[in-house]
Amino acid sequence: MAKKRYEIIPGSNSSKVNLNVRGAEILTIPRLNRGTAFTTEEREELGLQGQLPVGVTTLEEQAQRTYQQYLRNETNLEKFAYLSALRDRNTVLFYRLLANHLEEMMPIVYTPTIGDAIIEFSHWYQRISGVFLDIEHPGDLKKTLLSTGRGAEDVDLIIVTDSEGILGIGDQGVGGIEICNGKKSLYTAAAGMEPNRILSVVLDVGTDNLSLLADDIYLGLRHARVRGKRYDDFIEQFVQAATEAFPNAMIHWEDFGASNAHRILSTYRDKCCTFNDDVQGTAAVVVAAALSAVRSKGEKMRDQRIVIHGAGTAGIGIADLLCDIMVSEGASHEDARKAFWGLGSRGLLTTALGDKMRSFQKPYARDAADTKDWALHDPAHIGLSDVVHNVQPTILIGTSAQADSFTEDIIREMAAFTPQPIIMPLSNPTTLIEAHPADILAWTDGNALIATGSPFDPIVYNEHRYRIAQANNAFVFPGLGLGVAVSNASRVSDRMIAAAAEAVASIQKVNKPGQSLLPRVQDLRMVSARVAVAVAKAAQEDGLARTTLDNPIQQVLNAMWKPAYPELILSEEAKAQPIAHPRPASDSKAKKTTPPAQAGGEKAKEPQES
Repeated sequence: MAKKRYEIIPGSNSSKVNLNVRGAEILTIPRLNRGTAFTTEEREELGLQGQLPVGVTTLEEQAQRTYQQYLRNETNLEKFAYLSALRDRNTVLFYRLLANHLEEMMPIVYTPTIGDAIIEFSHWYQRISGVFLDIEHPGDLKKTLLSTGRGAEDVDLIIVTDSEGILGIGDQGVGGIEICNGKKSLYTAAAGMEPNRILSVVLDVGTDNLSLLADDIYLGLRHARVRGKRYDDFIEQFVQAATEAFPNAMIHWEDFGASNAHRILSTYRDKCCTFNDDVQGTAAVVVAAALSAVRSKGEKMRDQRIVIHGAGTAGIGIADLLCDIMVSEGASHEDARKAFWGLGSRGLLTTALGDKMRSFQKPYARDAADTKDWALHDPAHIGLSDVVHNVQPTILIGTSAQADSFTEDIIREMAAFTPQPIIMPLSNPTTLIEAHPADILAWTDGNALIATGSPFDPIVYNEHRYRIAQANNAFVFPGLGLGVAVSNASRVSDRMIAAAAEAVASIQKVNKPGQSLLPRVQDLRMVSARVAVAVAKAAQEDGLARTTLDNPIQQVLNAMWKPAYPELILSEEAKAQPIAHPRPASDSKAKKTTPPAQAGGEKAKEPQES
């Protein structure tokens, strides 16, 4: 095996690196490149004379300069392309810039902008950090994963998607690799997980997106999605390869379709360390908001009546975790499930639907006896207004992707029997939201406790300023991943997910009108640390921690990587070698960055700071 170009010194928290190369090749290594921040002495020692302008700038000065360059980009897609190019040149500078402007830039590096970038993926592809595995050429998957240069102890997290359920835009084929990279950015920016210890993987099994299949430039497999046994066998091959190659890594499943997400999680959750953000992460942050709201009213979760409009992957995941919370408060499992009314595409989930329901929905199906005395608009279809009228819920959750389905009549009726209704229209993007928070406040005389899936600016109503909580998974998954890594957990248990939700809920105290049910995005680093500590402790309590946790708070803090240039220690072997010349430029180095919106059109602005 060829010697690695660099190696992070164990125990240094990435602050010291052994370097095995000299010369301009160093500038091609994003993790080590610091551009104009190389000092005069470093340039001489590393053989970089003449490779950079004579001026030396600090990391913070570079961050200020790159921020000004970032602002010159006019559209969000141009800003996304700028940041992607910066990440591929200078890892530390990218994360310092992101950390300095996290609240502003999170919608650029993640949702909603990343959705547009994924749609245009094949048209602006140059070089993407990630692993592409396709079902037609599986080969030796373990060997492919190890070809990234990581050893068995070098990976804490694998983020993987098959791209079938990307955000609110559905099947996007091979372009889904970018959703994994977006998650990776947040794991590092929010929780300080070392970026080089995270892998992004896309499983290309084809696509049912006819627009992609008809596009001559599409870069993925050109056939319909493979399903059934062949698909399941490929997933099993991947899990086996990943766990053998990186035995300490958590597998994070991202944006799998509804027919596969729950099934894959159920299949592997007791076999390896695995987590589904759409099921468990969404559930945890929504439950955190619900706990915050319920506790602000001095109530218990076990006493709530909960309607979930959109009882699919995310909706049932929320119900499952809320059930766990109710049981922890003393309710039986049977009584807890009776507190839920879930609606799918065929209306209320009832036992009469039989096999028309997915297996994960069936535990929440209502018996015919539960609705026999209801007054219904249409006995053949029990809709949302029927359920709200007859159940009189205290909590209404929307994961339906049905725009404006929380109508004025429904909200006003709910507010008539619940003084402070808890209403959560969670569907993304905002074009699909069940109701807008400004309308909900108006229809409830400002009394509703609200969390949304999309970000909203503060709303002024009756002289009160309402800060709307965004139930963003970023409050949960980065800290959970860090807690798993610190504890070296062998599995992700229900207790660990509940601990994450409790940790987020404990931060925000709601005691006056207008306060948000959740923390601020700018506090993500603190939130992630709190979540990580709670998750690590829960792993230890469940007997899943493979690392001794004698001081979990300090161990979490010690594990949080900070975007600072490491000390480069040139190996004796490298000192004796002639200065290395740069490797031949790939397409990505030879071409200028072209934002998705400009693909095939106007030339993009070239980022200047390395």
